[in-house]
Amino acid sequence: MPLRCQVGGAFAREAPLATTGLTPPVAPSAPAALALLLPWRRWAPLGALALGGWIGTDLLLHLGQGAFGNLLEVGLAGGAVLWWRTRAGRRPAGLPPTNLNGWLDRCEGLIEQFSKLACSSPTELGQRQSQLAHLRLELQVSTLQLAVVGTEALAPAWHPQLAQGLQGRQALKLQWGHPLPSGQAGWRWPKALGSCDVLLYHLQLPLKACDLRWLEARPEGQPAWVLAQLSQGSDPSQQREQLEAQIQSVPAAQLLLWSGNPEDFGASLEPLTIALSSQGARLRLNGQTRTAMHLHQAWLVELEQVRRQHWLALQQRTQWVVAAGVVAAPLPSLDLLVLGVANGLMLQEMARLWDCPWSLDQLQAAAGELAKAALALGVVEWSGQALASLIKWHAPTWLLGSALQALSAAYLTRVVGHAMADLLALSAGLSEPNLELIKQRAPLLVAQAAEDARLDWPRFLEQGQNWLQQMTPSQPQPAG
Repeated sequence: MPLRCQVGGAFAREAPLATTGLTPPVAPSAPAALALLLPWRRWAPLGALALGGWIGTDLLLHLGQGAFGNLLEVGLAGGAVLWWRTRAGRRPAGLPPTNLNGWLDRCEGLIEQFSKLACSSPTELGQRQSQLAHLRLELQVSTLQLAVVGTEALAPAWHPQLAQGLQGRQALKLQWGHPLPSGQAGWRWPKALGSCDVLLYHLQLPLKACDLRWLEARPEGQPAWVLAQLSQGSDPSQQREQLEAQIQSVPAAQLLLWSGNPEDFGASLEPLTIALSSQGARLRLNGQTRTAMHLHQAWLVELEQVRRQHWLALQQRTQWVVAAGVVAAPLPSLDLLVLGVANGLMLQEMARLWDCPWSLDQLQAAAGELAKAALALGVVEWSGQALASLIKWHAPTWLLGSALQALSAAYLTRVVGHAMADLLALSAGLSEPNLELIKQRAPLLVAQAAEDARLDWPRFLEQGQNWLQQMTPSQPQPAG
């Protein structure tokens, strides 16, 4: 089953480090009539509490007059105000900020999740804690790290001049990379180079396809400069125009041209030297933040895989519980299958797996929107036609008038449960569901879940056959 996992999530209120491209949900504007009701909705609980307290106090005052009644009245009023202020002052915790410390805190939270799910041995948890502690120590170093690399490495004779030419106010450490291969599956950058704060890519014109591919495949958010060595006898202006048109992943101001002459080397590096001197501290901080974010991404992918393994067992168990419930008490309409899909125990267990703080009512509301989308997309109709042949394979099951409906309920539970798992993964950190946004995204989530379920259709049919055999009354054997 394909695994889709996003960091932070399309439903998150905060966008991680401007490189994820995620946007926070925008709550829809309320109509004017609803706006007039908002003050009433806000103060209605307090009014109901005050009315109840007044009635209760009045009853107690009739039972016992005097100072005791006055003290009781004051105590109840004070308690009501204190309860309301405490309730109004509570705010659910959201995602940590997307700065360096925020990503480190998120990594700490993932370690806690690994521990809660009991999916890692004490040794593995200790390794993660050690890795995070080692990263914290590395991030305390303020020296800017710049990687010098290319498919054709810069000649060692130029290394001292490059190091001297780039020296400025910011402490700088150069990482000399080995020549990159001209072709590689996945085009993955070496970890030591991809974690550097700035990248200086050296190439010789004319531009080769492998150079362009390596530049496009560099780690997301890593700033890159290109030092292009001109071919002899070429026009620098024409070469720059061609280079700017060919390399779209690097800003034009960060394309440096070098004639190859020693006396021009320092002048060619001057724009980079100025940038490192003026922006060195910010580049270092961005690099540190990016390193912490990449660690969080790697751990989150591993954690999502573990969650899906737990969820698969929960899904298979729940879908047949729902099917058995439909057989025991057949539902009059497929629209009411929403009640079977939004199974409270399954939703609560899923909320625990994804560390979701939503209440059961909120979980059921979100699952209900997904189920409505599944019914609107015809998931049940399609499955019903496909399941009819399964019923024919087992003639005795015709005795179970609701067998087809039960299998459809199980399949709907399977699809909506998958979509719900994707929703919880995308909504990580939200204190409550954004139902309007869920309504908008529900058709896409359900369509993706239905496609995954179709790929797993043979396995579902096999499970359905086994379930039908268990539900079919055994035939008495004739006496010998």
